[in-house]
Amino acid sequence: QVQLVESGGGLVQAGGSLRLSCVASGRFVSSYAIAWFRQAPGKERDFVAGINYTGRRKNYADSVKGRFTISRDNAKNTVYLQLNSLTPEDTAIYYCNAGLSYPGMGDYWGRGTQVTVSS
Repeated sequence: QVQLVESGGGLVQAGGSLRLSCVASGRFVSSYAIAWFRQAPGKERDFVAGINYTGRRKNYADSVKGRFTISRDNAKNTVYLQLNSLTPEDTAIYYCNAGLSYPGMGDYWGRGTQVTVSS
């Protein structure tokens, strides 16, 4: 069992930045791939970025490439998502996801953190 807790969301103006954190707890969490997904109102939950358990492999949705950066610190059981050059289209609830396969979507989800970008 893996528990995930996201933080770092908030209200920011267009062009601004935020750093989201996902803290994982449970057995062998450093062995899990972690991904970020987001869900805007009235839309499906979409993949944003993923990182494998070592942190050496990463992938991004086309819509965020060059603006978002995913990283992890296994000593802290934490995965980060740096969000730069934010636009109102990035407004969504951002969810952390954990699984044993990379790339892909795992079985464990956090409760999400709200990111709101004003124009």
